[in-house]
Amino acid sequence: MTVVKSILLLLLLIIQIVACLSIENDTISTGVVIKDPQSIASQNQIFKLGFFTPPNTTNRYLGIFFTFSQETVIWVANRDTPLTDSSGSLTLSRGGNIVVLDGTTNQTVWSTNITPTTSPVINSTAQLLDTGNLVLREEATGDVLWESFSEPTDVIVPGMTLSQNVKTGKMVALSAWKNASDPELGRFTAGLDAFSIPQLATWDEGRPHWRSGPWNGLIFLGIKEMFYAYLDGFTQVTNDSAGNFFYSKPQENVYITASVNSTGHVLRKVWDGVAKRWNVEWTAPENECDVYGKCGAFGSCNVVKSRICTCLRGFEAANEDEWRRGNWTNGCRRRKQLQCGGDGFERLRYMKVPDFAKPLPSRVQDECRTTCLRNCSCIAYAYDGNIGCMFWSDTLIDTQDFGSVGVDLYIRLSASEFESHKERKLYIIIGVAVGFVCISILMFIAWWFIVKRKGSQAQDSIILEAGQVFTTDSTAIVLRNESNEVNIGELPKFTFKMLAKATNQFHEDNLLGRGGFGPVYKGVLANGKEIAGIARGILYLHRDSRLRIIHRDLKPSNVLLDQDWNPKISDFGMARIFGGNEEHGNTARVVGTYGYMAPEYGMGGRFSEKSDVYSFGVLILEIIKGKKNTQYFNDELSLSLIGYAWKMWNEGNGLSFVEESIANRETEEEIVRCIQIGLLCVQQNPKDRPSVEILLSMLSRDIVELPVPNQPAFSENGSTTGPSGSTHQNVFSTLSRGIGRGILYLHRDSRLRIIHRDLKPSNILLDQDWNPKISDFGMARIFGGNEDHGNTARVVGT
Repeated sequence: MTVVKSILLLLLLIIQIVACLSIENDTISTGVVIKDPQSIASQNQIFKLGFFTPPNTTNRYLGIFFTFSQETVIWVANRDTPLTDSSGSLTLSRGGNIVVLDGTTNQTVWSTNITPTTSPVINSTAQLLDTGNLVLREEATGDVLWESFSEPTDVIVPGMTLSQNVKTGKMVALSAWKNASDPELGRFTAGLDAFSIPQLATWDEGRPHWRSGPWNGLIFLGIKEMFYAYLDGFTQVTNDSAGNFFYSKPQENVYITASVNSTGHVLRKVWDGVAKRWNVEWTAPENECDVYGKCGAFGSCNVVKSRICTCLRGFEAANEDEWRRGNWTNGCRRRKQLQCGGDGFERLRYMKVPDFAKPLPSRVQDECRTTCLRNCSCIAYAYDGNIGCMFWSDTLIDTQDFGSVGVDLYIRLSASEFESHKERKLYIIIGVAVGFVCISILMFIAWWFIVKRKGSQAQDSIILEAGQVFTTDSTAIVLRNESNEVNIGELPKFTFKMLAKATNQFHEDNLLGRGGFGPVYKGVLANGKEIAGIARGILYLHRDSRLRIIHRDLKPSNVLLDQDWNPKISDFGMARIFGGNEEHGNTARVVGTYGYMAPEYGMGGRFSEKSDVYSFGVLILEIIKGKKNTQYFNDELSLSLIGYAWKMWNEGNGLSFVEESIANRETEEEIVRCIQIGLLCVQQNPKDRPSVEILLSMLSRDIVELPVPNQPAFSENGSTTGPSGSTHQNVFSTLSRGIGRGILYLHRDSRLRIIHRDLKPSNILLDQDWNPKISDFGMARIFGGNEDHGNTARVVGT
């Protein structure tokens, strides 16, 4: 019995110990003491407030950290006054402050330090919110007396704000740890620099270390990655009438942090709930050129060059010896002084604009140039559609060449700089021209010599390694010429003589069709193998290639002909690779060329091998008709190219569809067969279209009897035509689908749910192919995962 009692007492003691480690409530009231290692958790168990020990030390600190990643500390209270043991405790003082006490000395090591305004005794409560904010409130009124978000350490999380008052200079900024083991105030700080155009910046003991470039309402112009995915909801910059500018991170349905570490790097991390780890998605400075003023005044940095620093045009190194040694801190100086009359501007494309830009709202870029010319102290300008004009009047520092994205910067130079440049340019042109002529002559001589030599060595048979002799129409790919072995890969090679023999000297009986690319003939080799045009290239992509490739933009301009009129499929910029068992795919962004896109791809983003078959069918009909699908319209019958081909073929009058110069009764049967094959390729349902293997068999007459095609997609048009040969009906349909697809992407497919709030005609832009693009996200709002609606005190929109 005594043993049983002892066990029960032990269990009760263990339960009490475990219960003491974490207090269920998220609030600390007057008289409550949290002793190390106890902690409190926010309502939904996202954050904890408790004591922790950094790596490689025994010191104890009070901090706020994620419950699922307790090593990720977002705020530290006593960062400069560590506890040397586990005797620390947390409570509320008689004055209403949150205090951390050293249990061995009973001394206060940290306090919120609020000063009572009415009574020396205040009843207060401290609550840890699900945002990670520790809030101290007066119990009677609920007024906020203090919050941890107003005194951040090295991390910003969604809901937190960094700020700067341009009138007083007061800042709320991040400050790095001294090192990974010591949260004491380190060298680096990060915050908002709002004295000119607002931008983010880091400082090394007060000296600029990195900056984001100006905020234009959507992106920071000095962060290259933002030009590729500018609306990620990661940042917002606002201001008020008191001179305060705020940088905030809206609440999102993912866990994100941004921090400045002890080496001065800003890191953006996202929590991977599956892998249970933080992934670094972005960091700055990322390379040498990101470090502030790397190339000095009037220098430009380009990280892809072997010597990353160069002087801007019209400037030279201030110290040549230092410059040659790779010390660029002294920068560059102007070669010829400005005259404030007759000066010009040198355009530098894709730049990170220099620091200290002065803004001037303007909707016209020419106004920037005129304004700068009128001001003798203006040395450069740039233009951004959201900011307007940006001017520089003293120095150009921290300029970077991004290479492919960025802002165009216009540097003011003396008129004499442009004159000398013209002379140098003329010398260069003359030198290049002379060199080109000389090289061309040498290449022609070499070509003539090679051709002459080959002509004398022509042979009518090719001997294989095994000693077997084949005739000249062999498709063998391992050849031997004298003592040299040549492997020409997977593709067969035919001489002109072989092709002439296979097509019976290009006899008209073997003519399949003629169009914009000349005649296409059917040929039969001596071994019985039949040969013809472009379809073999598609078959190679879909079946014979090691990777299954869907081209997605098959059209005449992407079919090139070599000097022997062999067609080559080109431009694989939009192609997709399929896996072994993959038959189709979906895309949220439809790319390609209207007139050649299959209906299921153009309207639903669904593509497969049959998408390329559809494009090939359009190509066949274009070759026969000698017209482009997008530029053809039959006014009398209100039909597109495909619709006209269907009507003529269906009425037994296929020859009427054929281009007049090749319309011939002798070849009518073959041409009408090709029209039927083309119509089979452009069927509405992908299942009704032939595969490329069957398509080749149809073209080569291995399959003699052809299926009867149904009426194809896009065969009828409205009564009037719109731009680029399309109809108003099709344009309306295209615009409607495009805008709807854009809204669907914002609301559902985007990583963040975005509500535009100002959708109107002027915010719909059209590219050259009349594809609609939704623009102007200045009033957009981002919704969290479970958020269905929102309220605002300020109504915006049109």
